Amino acid sequence: MTLPARRESDLRERQRKGVLRVRAAADFRALVAEVGLAEAYDSTDVVVAANAEFTDQGSLHLNIGPCDPPIRFREAQLDALAAQSGGGGGDLVLPIGGGLGENQRQGGAQLLDRLLKGGSLTLTATGEVTALQPRRDLQAQLDLERIGSGRLLLHRAISENGVVAVSSAEGVLRSPWGPVLGPFGNALYGCAGAGSIGLTMPGLALLGPGSPVLVAGAIGWVVGSGSGHQPGVRRSTGGHALSPGAVAAVSVDLHGLRPEWLRPCFFEGHGAGLLVGLAAPVPLINDEVARQAACGDGELEAPVLDMAIPRRLRPRFGSVSYAQLKSGLIQVEGRRITAAPAHSPRLAEAVAAELIAWLQDGRFPLHLPVRPLSQRGGLIPLDS
Repeated sequence: MTLPARRESDLRERQRKGVLRVRAAADFRALVAEVGLAEAYDSTDVVVAANAEFTDQGSLHLNIGPCDPPIRFREAQLDALAAQSGGGGGDLVLPIGGGLGENQRQGGAQLLDRLLKGGSLTLTATGEVTALQPRRDLQAQLDLERIGSGRLLLHRAISENGVVAVSSAEGVLRSPWGPVLGPFGNALYGCAGAGSIGLTMPGLALLGPGSPVLVAGAIGWVVGSGSGHQPGVRRSTGGHALSPGAVAAVSVDLHGLRPEWLRPCFFEGHGAGLLVGLAAPVPLINDEVARQAACGDGELEAPVLDMAIPRRLRPRFGSVSYAQLKSGLIQVEGRRITAAPAHSPRLAEAVAAELIAWLQDGRFPLHLPVRPLSQRGGLIPLDS
């Protein structure tokens, strides 16, 4: 049976009247199991999916100043972390990751956390002297209120799927998911499976440039395809990616972020990173969207990769379902391996609940993308 399609304008009108029916992805799947897809669809307008994953693929963009006399940044540091000039007189760019050295266990993630919690940073800079910007050096204290404008850009904010990291080598392998024990001592998986944005919305089909996303308590905006965008990966019969696929990059105003939705972290042997809570609405506009959103962990898979091999193409030990991963034990090469999440289900659940309230109260815009993400793959090998 084909379910009737819905118009975007009808959903927005229901939101305006305060009668928009919104459910968390887990609640929608439970309702489908109880009453069937047709009845669940008939009583649900929007499903909310959420992620809370670690990333070091992001940057802080800050606008500093003006000072008197003016300065055009050439070299700058914020609390000993090097920043790059963004091209303007007072623009600085800091990476979220980094800080791998023994005496520098912080990157942009830790500085962001300090700013959001009311702390201050020491800015030390030298200037590139011009007729209009003659200042040679500057030292100042910055807090959030003294930064005129700033944005957090997440280059890989939302990915369709993740991987399961294992190691065939002896000892501990330091990774961006945490310590992986070898040989085949444990497995870490970065995607939450059913309920994650990418596996509730295959192909990120309802996201595009300008689409709103709730990022750490603030409304952010999709700016386009993200780092490692691969829309053409192998997919299940239902359309779900069988490996990391489409990726969306997201930008959000620094001053709207809330520290309880962000967690700075440091991975020994890898560097700094950031745990970010994001949530996105999935309007149930037709039969296909509803069926894809109803898929459970038993129908969704992630590839198992050997992270001990430092190559672009790593050995693959098949795939496992998210139901197996969430049971805590998987089978790899005939071995039973303990599996653990390298993400935060609790933070994802909390940010999803926040977006549900915002949608029902009319505080979050609801609209389909003007244009989809690019179909051009962004992961092009660099041969040397």
